[in-house]
Amino acid sequence: MSFKTGKVAVNDFEMQYLRFGEGEKTLVILPGLSVQSVITSAALIEKQYEVFKEEFTVYLFDRRENLPESYSINAMASDTAEAMTALGIENACVFGTSQGGMIAMLIAAEYPKLVSALALGSTACKMENSRFAAVEKWIAFAKEGKREELYLSFGELLYSEELFNKYEGALRQISKTVTESDLKRFVILASALKDFDISEKVKSIKCPVLAIGDISDALLGDRAADDIAAAMKNNQLFELYNYDGFGHAVYDVAPDYQKRLYDYFISK
Repeated sequence: MSFKTGKVAVNDFEMQYLRFGEGEKTLVILPGLSVQSVITSAALIEKQYEVFKEEFTVYLFDRRENLPESYSINAMASDTAEAMTALGIENACVFGTSQGGMIAMLIAAEYPKLVSALALGSTACKMENSRFAAVEKWIAFAKEGKREELYLSFGELLYSEELFNKYEGALRQISKTVTESDLKRFVILASALKDFDISEKVKSIKCPVLAIGDISDALLGDRAADDIAAAMKNNQLFELYNYDGFGHAVYDVAPDYQKRLYDYFISK
C-alpha cells in the first residue's frame, strides 16, 4: 500500500486527508455521512479505488476537525474548497457520495475553477422531510449513546437486506469502538441535513456531471438522482445512471462502480 495521510491547516481549522496514486489527473473523493471517520479505513479505500492509481492522484477529504456546534453543508463545502486550494488542487475530477455529493455540488456551483468534472453517488439536491426522518432517528440514537442501535439502523438503510444480514455481526462489533467524540461529531454532521435544498443553486453548474443512483435506495428513495437530473436539465453535459438492487451504498458494493467512475473521469 502506498497511501499517505496528512492534515492541511487553513485559517482557523485543520482537515485530514488521504492521498494515493501519482497520476497527472486529480481525483477528489468526498465521502458521505459516517459514524466514525473514514480515514481509519485508508487501506481499504486505496484498494477500492486502485483502478485510479496509475492515471490519477487521488485525495479523499474528511470533514474538518473540532466541528462547531452548528455546521451547515454550505460551510462544509467552503471549508473543503479552502483545503483543496491550500493543497494546490484545482481543475479536479470530484466524486461525492451521499452527504459528500451535496458538498461536491456546492463546490462545483460556487468554486467552478476547482472542478473539471463531477460525479455524484447516491445523493440528493434536497433533503425532504420524508428523507430526513430516518436521519432524525439516527440522531436520537447518537444523543442517547445507543451505539449498536445506531450502527444497525444505519446499516439497514444503506445496504440491501442480503448485505445487511451478511454484515450485521460486523456492524455490532464495530459499534463497540464508537467513542463519545464520534457520537457528538455524528450528531453535528447529521443535523446539517435538515432542510437542505440547493435545487436552484445546482442550476449554475456548467461542468460535466454524472449522477449515479440506485432505485432501491432505502434512505433517499428511488427518485433522488432523477431530482438532480431535473434540476440540471439545462446542463447539456449531464448524464444519469441508475442501478437496481444494491441500495444506498451502491458505491461500495456494485462490482463495476469504480470502473464506471474511472471510464467517466478518464474521458474528461
